[in-house]
Amino acid sequence: MGGKLILVLAATTVLAAAGCSLTPVGVAPSGAPSGTVAGQLDQLTVGSVLSMAGYSRARFRIWAEQGAGCNTRDVVLKRDGQGVTATATCKITHGRWASPYNGRTYTDPQQLDIDHVVPLANAWRSGAKNWTDTQREQFANDLTRPQLLAVDATDNRAKGDQDPAQWKPPNRGFWCRYAQNWVTVKVYWRLTVTAPEKAALADMLGTCS
Repeated sequence: MGGKLILVLAATTVLAAAGCSLTPVGVAPSGAPSGTVAGQLDQLTVGSVLSMAGYSRARFRIWAEQGAGCNTRDVVLKRDGQGVTATATCKITHGRWASPYNGRTYTDPQQLDIDHVVPLANAWRSGAKNWTDTQREQFANDLTRPQLLAVDATDNRAKGDQDPAQWKPPNRGFWCRYAQNWVTVKVYWRLTVTAPEKAALADMLGTCS
């Protein structure tokens, strides 16, 4: 119970700093086991890829409303940027963002996408196909785990729905954190991995100092 309270307080703190409030959208699976990220990677189930039949991004309802006129995208832009300004209706107008995928800095929010570290289609293939729509919405708008990042739009679209065996951030210096984020999300949401994906993650974790 204490762990769940800590997660709720952490999410509330982030959103309060962004000037928005959290609107729960469903009940998430139980939390990740304790231990190192490498240890958690070993706990992930290597499973077969599920069919994409029935998949649609609409099944995840991205960018849920978070209160005070802000949606999930707005909250992430405020959280990840510096000197961010917005209108009274939470439309982001200016700021400064460093994309972790390439290390470059941006001042135009239109040059940024909010990346799902574990893409929606990948999640579908690795277990989300069998979730309820409410669980998928919670996953797509997860502001507690390291699942959402403001990144260069071109990099995000190059990534698509690929896993770390197929795509890695151009910025090699971010590989450690990217793998840590990916594993954290997959463990928490009880998603499976493929054998090549798991090997790629282990290699990326090997870059951690």
